[in-house]
Amino acid sequence: MELQTARKIIGTLARGIHPLTGEVMAEDSPYSESTVVDALNVAAQALEGRAGKPRRAKANPPPNTGKAWSGDDEEQLRLGFQAGTPTKDLAAALGRTRWAIESRLVKMGLLTLGAVPAAQ
Repeated sequence: MELQTARKIIGTLARGIHPLTGEVMAEDSPYSESTVVDALNVAAQALEGRAGKPRRAKANPPPNTGKAWSGDDEEQLRLGFQAGTPTKDLAAALGRTRWAIESRLVKMGLLTLGAVPAAQ
């Protein structure tokens, strides 16, 4: 296996997505644990030759980071996405990261892995 392929697989796992199926891992998956995500990101960076470079932590993560999604949250996300609201705006409205928004859209079947428009 080439290093670039291994880095891609590890990076995908760090995002909580199964690298072969593209499915979002369950919320109780070990891949959702912050220490596991951090370890996978360090490994991916090492494969990129960036080992040892500190990663900037977000000073103020969104307020709903790590919280379970409610049915109302998912409905707001679905309606906003179908109305064409950019993912960054949905993230701000729902108090989540863009990654969380995109992952949830994949889990809800509204977005295909890797299909996030560049302008969003």
